[in-house]
Amino acid sequence: MDRALREPRVQGQCSRVARRQGEPDALRRDPSSLAALDAERVLAHYEKVIRGLDRPPIVMGHSFGGAFSQILNDRGLGAATVSIDGATVRGIPDLPVSTLRSSLHVLANPLNINKAVPFSEKHFRYAFGNTLTEEQSREAWERYAIPAAAKVLFQGAMANLNPRTPFKVDWANDDRAPLLFIGGGEDHVIPAKVSRKIAAKYGRSNAVTEYKEYPTRSHFTAGEPGWEEVADYALSWAADHARVVA
Repeated sequence: MDRALREPRVQGQCSRVARRQGEPDALRRDPSSLAALDAERVLAHYEKVIRGLDRPPIVMGHSFGGAFSQILNDRGLGAATVSIDGATVRGIPDLPVSTLRSSLHVLANPLNINKAVPFSEKHFRYAFGNTLTEEQSREAWERYAIPAAAKVLFQGAMANLNPRTPFKVDWANDDRAPLLFIGGGEDHVIPAKVSRKIAAKYGRSNAVTEYKEYPTRSHFTAGEPGWEEVADYALSWAADHARVVA
């Protein structure tokens, strides 16, 4: 194991790769930057950042960030990858009712595709706050909720119908970095059965693939009480499995 991966400098480097631009209040007031986003632009940004680093970082992503982390992993970027409640990519047709319900306010109207669509408190409660009290969910919604970049959601939803989708990987890629999937048993957006199916399909590759499930955790696993356990496990696993570059 490369012990340097545990140093704060490197951990900070990893978080810098994943940091989004803009604070929730500012993005709610002016969501135009979110409306302009698509998957290609997001992936190009992260690829540029990673290739500009002195050495490959640990790459972690949540939800659609988990799908992006898989794609970056497939492109040979990163020393190790963790997909937390990661969205599906082409080849996984599962679209459970709870997933549809979580994003229906965006996907039900095709005219939303070039918009940034807000999450109401009710939608947030179902998608993210289902293991929280009503008061905790409202506080989380007020603090963290920003409009959804609708084009990215539409691209993800249509991945299996579009052979040129950016949401695709080589499931049998033996040269990729180790990949960990973390699923939540109470996740409404990406149910654990979907996370398990994604991880299983990567079994076509000889590269390291592992799966960890937290039965009582929701899609808000990185923010709900007990998030430290998930974060510690993810970072420890990634540091232990990271490929060392000479």
